[in-house]
Amino acid sequence: MSTDARQRLRETILKLTHERGPDKTICPSDAARAVGGDDWRELMDDARETARDLARDGDVEITQKGEVLDPNAQWRGPIRIRAT
Repeated sequence: MSTDARQRLRETILKLTHERGPDKTICPSDAARAVGGDDWRELMDDARETARDLARDGDVEITQKGEVLDPNAQWRGPIRIRAT
């Protein structure tokens, strides 16, 4: 993935989560769709990894079934992202 696309995903995740506030979440696909258009599925792994990076930096939290996940842990399945 290009640095430009990664930066756009980062900016989009931050924008979307902050627009929704800390009480609501976004799906990584929301950011992937905003950046990738019709090819958004190709960006899903990158969106999830970008969310991990942002969570490591303390900018967002990653949740699953309402529980905050450790961004360094191994996890699978659907996740949500929210502003901290």
